Amino acid sequence: MSNTAFYLRRLSTILAVTILTLTLIGVTSGILLAFYYQPSAGGAYSSLKDIDQTIPYGWLVHTMHNISGNLLIVIALVQIVVMFLGERFRRSWLVGWISGIFLTLSAIGLSWTAMILSWDQLGFWRFRIELGTIEALPLIGPQLRDALTGGAVSTITVEHLYTLHSYLISVGATGLAIVHLLGLLFQEKEVQEEKLAIAAQAQSDSTEEQNAQLTA
Repeated sequence: MSNTAFYLRRLSTILAVTILTLTLIGVTSGILLAFYYQPSAGGAYSSLKDIDQTIPYGWLVHTMHNISGNLLIVIALVQIVVMFLGERFRRSWLVGWISGIFLTLSAIGLSWTAMILSWDQLGFWRFRIELGTIEALPLIGPQLRDALTGGAVSTITVEHLYTLHSYLISVGATGLAIVHLLGLLFQEKEVQEEKLAIAAQAQSDSTEEQNAQLTA
């Protein structure tokens, strides 16, 4: 096994720990924000403004939530590249690979569902533009748009996306981050067992060769 493969595999384990840490930071800070956040068209912006300006250390929690979410996407994408370059296909690697892909999609989903939760001008109009893309999907576009918005971009839309963001995708991302790390740790265990087996076989062959020489 080459040194490059070893370092890439070890890097993927470190990145998996980082991913889980960022996920837990995002979930924890999100729970703290939920105590003061109002998922409504009229209250979302003002409640976040109060969190940033009035609640003690609210700005810090809000900043940590945003940074952890953005870094999670970046690190998850880097992890996919590292895993692709650093390990051959095996069952434990496959678990880490599949969970890493779905984790990346979950991180992107968290960012997307948070788009309208601040109810500011940038998020509102960006969401309206992307709704047009969703509506253009064949067969399911209009139905998916109505399911997300409740018919029109309003308080119901904020509530729907808040539910997806806080209760569904975030829980899924946490579970995937744990499975991803466990898969890579199990992979490390398999690799160590293979190395020990190879070393034991080499020692056994060497012993047999020495015995054969002594017999001769």
